[in-house]
Amino acid sequence: MEQSATLDIESLKITQEQFILASQSLHLQRPGCEAVYPVGLYGWRKRCLYFFLLLLLVTMIVNLALTVWIMKVMNFSVDGMGNLRLEQEGIRLEGISEFLLPLYVNEIRSRRESVLVLQSDKNVTLNARDDRGQLTGQLTVGPEAVEAQCQKLEVRSRDGGRLLFTADEEEVVMTTEKFTVTGSEGAVFGHSVETPLIQTRASEDLRLESPTRTLTMEAPRGVEVSAAKGPLKVSSRKDLQMESTEGEILLDADTIQLGSLPLGVYTASAGQASREQAAYEVCVCPSGKIYLSPAEGSSTCQAMSNICLWS
Repeated sequence: MEQSATLDIESLKITQEQFILASQSLHLQRPGCEAVYPVGLYGWRKRCLYFFLLLLLVTMIVNLALTVWIMKVMNFSVDGMGNLRLEQEGIRLEGISEFLLPLYVNEIRSRRESVLVLQSDKNVTLNARDDRGQLTGQLTVGPEAVEAQCQKLEVRSRDGGRLLFTADEEEVVMTTEKFTVTGSEGAVFGHSVETPLIQTRASEDLRLESPTRTLTMEAPRGVEVSAAKGPLKVSSRKDLQMESTEGEILLDADTIQLGSLPLGVYTASAGQASREQAAYEVCVCPSGKIYLSPAEGSSTCQAMSNICLWS
């Protein structure tokens, strides 16, 4: 027993010595302690990080404070902001509102018992377009004029049923009972005017004139010119022509005066007859010209009078 134990110890020693010799022959080194590197931020890096974190926190606080202040000033709420309110019928604006870009709406309506004012530094333009975006109507209110561009312009009564005025490319129609012109110079028409009645006020005169052209009055059933409480004066620089194609010309008055009518004679003693004659006869030439002729026992009107020959 002791001999076997001694052999084991000896064998262990031999094995240990062999290991030491083998390790020395291979030049193996024992593992030593490795270098320790510190992990983290130290020094000025750490101070810079804390400074940026503090700056970010201050910026967030200032941003939050400004956001709250803007919401308070602009009066933000669940219904809108400021004078703007979102309703089921649309958008409601209180007070004065300014639009810097075009506004596209279906209807603009003011509050009850209040006016709607559209104001601009230059002009106010209202455009109407079709489904393809083409311009169909335009109303421009400018500093010098109000212009309307459309196919037909209509003006209706307050209830919207009665048509008062309409204008298109072919004609202008006024359906009012009375059209009054109060200007001192009256109304000037460049072309023809169709109307059933032209009259003036009771205390004013009615004057129809054409300074450089002719004045023509025509009607399919006749033209009536009357002055109820004053004189009727018709004057012309050249010829005054009254013509009735199918009827007669009637001058009905208590006194009819035709002044400055020429004296028509065919004899050589016209000067003597004109000085001694007290009564004259009114004659009418075939052309319609009126002249005076000395009155005698029978008619002295002659178709061969000098007035008729030179008319």
